[in-house]
Amino acid sequence: MFLPKIIQGGMGAGVSDWRLANSVSSVGQLGVISGTALDTVLVRRLQHGDVGGHMRRGLAAFPVPAVAERILARYFKAEADQDEKPSRLIAGFRIDPTANVVDLTIAANFVEVFLAKEGHQGHVGVNFLEKIQMPNLTSMFGAMLAGVDNVLMGAGIPRTIPGILDALSEWKPVEMRINVEDADKEDAYFSRFDPLEWIRSHLPDVELPKLKRPDFFPIISSNVLALTLAKKSTGKVNGFIVERHVAGGHNAPPRGGMKLDEKNEPIYGVKDETNLAQLSKMGIPFWLAGGGSSETGLKDALAAGATGIQVGTAFAYSDESGFAPSIKKRVLEKVKTGAAKIFTDARGSPTGFPFKVVNLEGTIFEEEVYESRKRICDLCYLRHPYKKADATIGYRCPSEPVKDYLKKGGKEEDTVGRKCLCNGLIAAIGMPQKYKDGGVEPAIVTSGDDVTKLGRFVNWDTVSYSSHDVINELLSQIAPA
Repeated sequence: MFLPKIIQGGMGAGVSDWRLANSVSSVGQLGVISGTALDTVLVRRLQHGDVGGHMRRGLAAFPVPAVAERILARYFKAEADQDEKPSRLIAGFRIDPTANVVDLTIAANFVEVFLAKEGHQGHVGVNFLEKIQMPNLTSMFGAMLAGVDNVLMGAGIPRTIPGILDALSEWKPVEMRINVEDADKEDAYFSRFDPLEWIRSHLPDVELPKLKRPDFFPIISSNVLALTLAKKSTGKVNGFIVERHVAGGHNAPPRGGMKLDEKNEPIYGVKDETNLAQLSKMGIPFWLAGGGSSETGLKDALAAGATGIQVGTAFAYSDESGFAPSIKKRVLEKVKTGAAKIFTDARGSPTGFPFKVVNLEGTIFEEEVYESRKRICDLCYLRHPYKKADATIGYRCPSEPVKDYLKKGGKEEDTVGRKCLCNGLIAAIGMPQKYKDGGVEPAIVTSGDDVTKLGRFVNWDTVSYSSHDVINELLSQIAPA
C-alpha cells in the first residue's frame, strides 16, 4: 500500500482539481481531486470554452464514446461563441436518477481522474462527502474507470463504502441507504447502481475493463468513529485521515452540543481531540489533517505516530489550485498584511456542519453580500430528500427560497443564516452563474486556520508559489542533517 508523507487535501468544489492533484502526485506524494460537483465543473468548463482542450482530451479517452459525444454536443461552447447568457444547468441528482444524469456523473469523475493521472506513475485519490449521498455510487465508479488509487470520504459515517468499492471492482451491483427526512422508522430508501448493466446498455459486446479496488481512507474526528469503522465496515479500511477542527471546509460539530463563543463560533474542547496514542494501537495508518502545514507540523505528526499529514490550505493558494487567480492573490495579500482571518460559521452550511470561511470582501462572508443575494437553489448538491405526505420523495434545501422550503414542510428556523455553498464554491473557481438580470453569483472562500501562516511559502515579488514549493518546505522538516 502506498504510504505518502503528504496527502494533498480534497478541497471542493474544483479547488483540488486535476492540475493540482497531478502536480502533487508527479513528485511522489498523494494528489487528491475533489469529487464534489464534478458534473457541474465539467459542464461549466466546456461552456467556458474548454481552454487548452483538456476536458475534450479527457472525454476522448472515456470508454463509452457515445456518452462523451453527447456531452460535448450538449454543453461545449467554443471560445469564439462566449456570451453573457446564464450557464446551462444540469438536472439535480435524485435517488432514482435518469440515465443522462448517471452518464454525466460517471464521465465527469472519469475525466478528472484521467487528467490527474496523466503523464506520471504516481498515485491519485478522490475525496467525496458522505453528506452528498445520492451521486456517490456512480461517482466512485467513474473514478475507478480511470484507475483512481484512493477514495477518501468524510462528513458522515461511511461504513458501507469499503464493501461498495469491493463490489464495484468486480462489476457487481451496489446499493447505498439514503437518509430521508420525515420518513417513518420502518421506511428504507436506497440508491442503486449496476455497473455491468450500465456498460452493457452502451456497449453490449465490449470486454470489461479491469477495475482496481482503491484503498479507502475515511476522514474521522474521533477514536470512537475510527473503532466503529475498523470493526463494522463492510470491507477493509486501509487508513484514516484524522481531521481536527482547525481544518478548512466542513468541520465536525463539537461533541456535547453546538455552544457558541462571543464571536458566534463553535466552542471546541478536550472532548474534540482524538487520542492519537490509542489510535496508533489499532495498527492502521493515519494522517493528521488541520494545522499540518506549520513549521513543525509534519515532524510533530510523525512523532505522534502518524504516517504523515493531510494538507489543504497551503495547496489551495498555490499556482496549480482551482481557485480563481484573483481570489488567490487577494487572500495572499491579506496574509502579507496580517489581515487574513478565518470565521467558523456554525449556521452557514445547509448540512448543519460548521463551515470555515475567509474574510474576503465581496464574498458571502460579508453579511450585506449574503443579504443582497437572491436565494436560489439551482445546483442542488446539498438538498435533502424528504418523505412527502403522499409518501413520494421530494427534495429541499435550507438555503433555497424560504417560502419554497416551508411549502415542502421545512422549518423556518432551519433557513436562518444558511448560505448557498454550491453556487458560492463554483463562483470561487471562476465560473459563477450569470443571471438574466445582470447579476452574478458571489463567491464563498473556505480555508483552514493555517491560512494565516502561508507567508513562508510565498514569493512576494510575484505574490505566488507552487505546489512543489509547499512539498519541499514540508519535507525539509524531516530531511537528513
